[in-house]
Amino acid sequence: TYIGSIVASVNPYKSIPGLYDCTAMEQYSKHHLGEIAPHIFAVANECYRCLWKRHDNQCILISGESGAGKTESTKLILKFLSAMSQHSLERSCREKTSCVEQAILES
Repeated sequence: TYIGSIVASVNPYKSIPGLYDCTAMEQYSKHHLGEIAPHIFAVANECYRCLWKRHDNQCILISGESGAGKTESTKLILKFLSAMSQHSLERSCREKTSCVEQAILES
């Protein structure tokens, strides 16, 4: 569940098919935080959006007891951010403009 921009999650200690696949990443990349069901990808997407759209520095705090899934959560966030930045890179290559160049042009 969400608590503001915080997601409280529980480690199910088992694999849930489709929960963290490319389809889920794509779904969460197209929505703002709170528009669809709570998910770690929603938090990662909000971080990514704030970083690029608002030019705000970002920090994600992952906390929990031993075995709660902190390492796996970190891996999932990095997987999402990597996929989104790769998509952004591919788009900027097609448009022949990098994000840095675009930011400079908009200044």
